[in-house]
Amino acid sequence: MHGVTGQGGDLMGVAQGRLGGLEFNKSLRVETVDTRLTTNAGAVPLREAMERSGLLEALEKKLIDPRDPKLITHPLSELLATRLALLALGHHDQDDADAFRADVALRLAVSKRKGVAPLQYEPGELGEVPQNPDVPHGLASQPTLSRLSTTVATTENREVLHQELLDMEGRILRSENGGRRAQGMTVDVDSLPINVYGEQPGSAYNGHYHHRIYHPLVAVIGDRKGAGSIVKVALREGNVHTAEGLQEFVLPLIDELEAKCCVVAGVRMDAGMPEDGILCALEGRGTPYVARVKNNAVLDRMAAPHLRRPPGRPPNYERAWFHELSYQAESWTRARRVVLVVLDRPDELYLHHFWLITNWTMEQIEGSDLLEHYRARGAGEGIIGELKSVLEPALSSSPRSGEKPCEAFAMNEATLLLNALAYNLMNLLRRLLEQQTKEGWSVKRLRERALRVAGRMVIHARRPILSIDRAAARFWRWLLWGLTRMPVLHAA
Repeated sequence: MHGVTGQGGDLMGVAQGRLGGLEFNKSLRVETVDTRLTTNAGAVPLREAMERSGLLEALEKKLIDPRDPKLITHPLSELLATRLALLALGHHDQDDADAFRADVALRLAVSKRKGVAPLQYEPGELGEVPQNPDVPHGLASQPTLSRLSTTVATTENREVLHQELLDMEGRILRSENGGRRAQGMTVDVDSLPINVYGEQPGSAYNGHYHHRIYHPLVAVIGDRKGAGSIVKVALREGNVHTAEGLQEFVLPLIDELEAKCCVVAGVRMDAGMPEDGILCALEGRGTPYVARVKNNAVLDRMAAPHLRRPPGRPPNYERAWFHELSYQAESWTRARRVVLVVLDRPDELYLHHFWLITNWTMEQIEGSDLLEHYRARGAGEGIIGELKSVLEPALSSSPRSGEKPCEAFAMNEATLLLNALAYNLMNLLRRLLEQQTKEGWSVKRLRERALRVAGRMVIHARRPILSIDRAAARFWRWLLWGLTRMPVLHAA
C-alpha cells in the first residue's frame, strides 16, 4: 500500500496487485494500478465549456439553494458541474457518481478549488489517510446528487433551467456576432417520445409509438451555421396529441428569441402541429412559418389532377413539381396558401406527393425554395434524435412515501432539462471541432473520440498534469484552441 505522502510525494497511491491468470495466454498479466488513471478525461473540456459559456455562473447565481450554508460540503456549482459532466459522458444513472468518486479528471473538472486540492481523499476513502481532512474531495455521492434533483425540481428552479437553455445560446450567438443579434433565425419544433419503464406519474401508453412514454415538446435552432442548440423543452404526459400545448410553448419562445438572439424568428413544424389556433397566433404576430399538412381525402382530390408524368422516358434523377393552391380545413377559420410538392423518383412506379403550408406569399418565397427550407428541418430532427439516443434521458422518478405525483413529474422534467443543458455543452464543443476540422461531427462521435478518452494524472511541482492518449490529442488540440479563443461570457 502506497500511503499519502507530503509535498512532492505520491498524493493518490492505492494498493496495487495482479488480477488472476489467463488461460488463453499465460504470458499476459493484468494488474491494478493507482487511481491517477481516468477514462473520463473529457470532463476537463466540458468544464471549460461551462466556464466559457457562463452556464455555471448563471445557474449558481439564479438557482435557489435551500441548504444551510454552514452545513454545505459541496457548493451548488460543483453539484451541477458533476451532474452535467456525468450526463455528457454517458453516465445518466446517478449511482455512477459513487463509482467515479475517485476519478481524477472528474474531481478536478467539477471542483472550484485550484491546484491539487480536489485530488485529496476524504477520511477513510479507499483506505487512505487524508492530507487535509477538512478539504472534501471534488465528486459528490449519489445521495447528494439525488438531493440536487429535488432542489432543482422546484417551480422556481425549473424556470431558471428553462431560461438558461435559451440564455446560454443567446450569449454565445451575440459573442460570435460582435455583440449583435442575428438578423433572422428558424426554430424547429417537434415532439419527442421518451420511453419509460414503470408507473412514472404522467407517463402513459401511446398507441402511435406502441410504448409507455412521456411526450415532451422540444425546440432547437435549425438553420444557423454550426447550430443545433436546444432552446426549450417542456415535459408532457405520454398520451397527449402532438400539438397539445403548442401555442403556450411557441409564442413565449418567439418573444425570447427575438429579444436575445435574433431580429426575426421563424418556425418550422411537423405535420401534426398546424392547427388553427397556432397558425392564427403566428399570423397575427407576423411570424413566418412552414409546416407539412397531413394528407386527407380533400387534399388527395385536389392533388389528383397534378399527379401525371409528362410524356417521354423519365430521367435517372429525381424531379419535382410545385403547384400553388389554397386550402381551408373544416377546423380552420380561413383559407391558407398550400404548396403541392410532387416528386418523381427513378425506378419508382408511382409519383410521391405531400403538402406544405406557409404564411409566406409566393412573391416572398417560391415553391422550390420553400421545399429546400423545409427540408433543412432534417437537421433539427437529428438534434432531437441525438438528445434521445446519445444522452438517453432516464426519466425514472416515481412518488416516494409522502410525495405527491406532481413532485415526481417535476423531478422528471428537471432531469430532462439537465440533459438538454448537457447536450448544449456537447454541441458547443462539437461546433468548435467542426470549425477547426472543417468536417461534420455528431455528439456521439464527439463523446467517443474526444471525451470518453483515457488519461493519466501526474503531479509535478504541486501542479496536476493530465496526459491523454496520442489518438485523442489532435482532437483536443483543436478543441482547446477553440475554447481558449472563446471569451468568457457572463450571465446578465
